[in-house]
Amino acid sequence: MVGTFTVVARDTESSARAAELITAHGTVRTPAFMPVGTAGSVKGLAPWELVQLGPEMVLANTYHLLLRPGVEVIESLGGLHAFMGWPGPILTDSGGFQVYSLAARRRYDDDGVTFRSHLDGAELRLSPEGCVEAQRRLGVDVAMALDVCPPLPSPPGELERAVALTSAWARRCRAALPAGGSTLLFGIVQGGLDVELRRRAVEELLPLGFDGYALGGFSVGEEQPALWEGVAAAAPLLPADRPRYLMGVGTPADLVHGVACGVDLFDCVIPTRNARNGLLHTSCGPRVVKHARWRTAGEPPDPQCDCPTCRSCSMAYLRHLYLARDAAAVVLATVHNLHFYLALMRRLRWAIINGRFLQLRRELPWARADG
Repeated sequence: MVGTFTVVARDTESSARAAELITAHGTVRTPAFMPVGTAGSVKGLAPWELVQLGPEMVLANTYHLLLRPGVEVIESLGGLHAFMGWPGPILTDSGGFQVYSLAARRRYDDDGVTFRSHLDGAELRLSPEGCVEAQRRLGVDVAMALDVCPPLPSPPGELERAVALTSAWARRCRAALPAGGSTLLFGIVQGGLDVELRRRAVEELLPLGFDGYALGGFSVGEEQPALWEGVAAAAPLLPADRPRYLMGVGTPADLVHGVACGVDLFDCVIPTRNARNGLLHTSCGPRVVKHARWRTAGEPPDPQCDCPTCRSCSMAYLRHLYLARDAAAVVLATVHNLHFYLALMRRLRWAIINGRFLQLRRELPWARADG
């Protein structure tokens, strides 16, 4: 049944777990990383390339799709799955992250958020009900409740107001999308690095009966040690019988840490953005493509990787393409970085199921540093 969440294995030495979430477009096997397709496309990839990489679920963004091409267009063409040529599960961010990232172009009040479009300056009003309705019309598998995401550090009063508004909007979102349909709804827990504020936020959301719960407001200005400490404290506050989603995080090391804390779902622009900027994630750590050391290097980007890029290309060739500003450099790097992330999550899931999570974590040379 759509919305069923089952934990299939737990690690005995950490909070890591492997689970399955049934959605209208397939079962999501966790822990899972969602490639970011903000405007209905994972940058640098054709739809069939994304299908070949085989992510469990992809992420798109409600704010950006409302602006261009518009919900009406996507709905008229059969919904977001058909529009972007992706047959698997889709989760859409509500637009709450843009409250943080577009702070200079928005204002919010008790009823919702008003944005000035970053495209043409036109005004866009987003209410909790409108946000949920837009996601329902897009036909996505998982919709996110509208929230307020403050930066870190923020004054205590700002964090408390963010929690209060997020909880109030969550109630309105839940009422706008009753349980039992094909679109699942996740609530978002804010509170910054204040554990008690996070606890209060969870207590306010639990009675609403969301299909899953997300930790928002991380990786928004804090240093990595604070991020890791905050996630370790906040993740156990979320209900164990629902999916746990850590929004916008992060590096490969962040993912391993989050999984150890009991998080099921992740998303981040890091692998695709770094690919466009010529940085590859590998089993040996990050590699900068343009470095002169690769000018005559015949080795693949990662000798331990079996992605199409590593099977076909040398570092010297990738460096040549990157310096020549050939679009193929972005495609090849994006394929590799996403394969690295997705393969990492599959390895973590296998290790949890087979009682080897701690051993695998020790074997990863970068698991205690930025990936």
